[in-house]
Amino acid sequence: MIKRINRREWLLRLCFLTLGLIIAHLGVTLFLISSLGTDTFTVFAAGISHITGISVGLCHSGIQCVLIVLMILFTKGYIKTGSFICCLLGGPIIDVFNWLLGRFVNEDSPFILRLAVMALGCVILAIGMALVIVSDAGTGPNDLVAVILTDKLKKFQFRTVRICCDLFFIIVGWLLGGTVGIGTVTAAFLVGPVAQVFLPVHRRNIERVLESKLNTQR
Repeated sequence: MIKRINRREWLLRLCFLTLGLIIAHLGVTLFLISSLGTDTFTVFAAGISHITGISVGLCHSGIQCVLIVLMILFTKGYIKTGSFICCLLGGPIIDVFNWLLGRFVNEDSPFILRLAVMALGCVILAIGMALVIVSDAGTGPNDLVAVILTDKLKKFQFRTVRICCDLFFIIVGWLLGGTVGIGTVTAAFLVGPVAQVFLPVHRRNIERVLESKLNTQR
């Protein structure tokens, strides 16, 4: 059953989602400027691009649109306003951070620096993604795959399901012609477990803030 919430709570949850998006895409940017591989979902999109001749960007957006339609048709309550916000704001946020940080770290930087930036990016991505998920305002369709499977399978924790989903994207994308780097593999095994740690932390903090803010209105 979909939980009914008032307008103030909904706006607060959207604020948490937006903050999570900014944090997550700072992580994505750090990951990308390290030039040690693309994220797992982009490998999948690149594989589709390789066999169709369509650009990676269009494939990325197209797959997300297909996922949204499938989730609307076959699941209930997972696609929310925030899901579309995730799709729309992700690219521009990355562009801003890339403009700010790309001059400091790039493919010409020392390997050890790039490796550290890549690992830090994976951790920051996981922290932000966890905040987006527990905001309960909507999640990007590619991240929702692991969330839905975790809810349906029940006996498997999010970190395990997320690792399996990421490995699926990597293997299928690679078989279709996508490029896999050390960063891609690192992300597959690091993002899910780190997000698992922060999911309950963010959930407690959000509930605490909501309780405080909403009680002041009564």
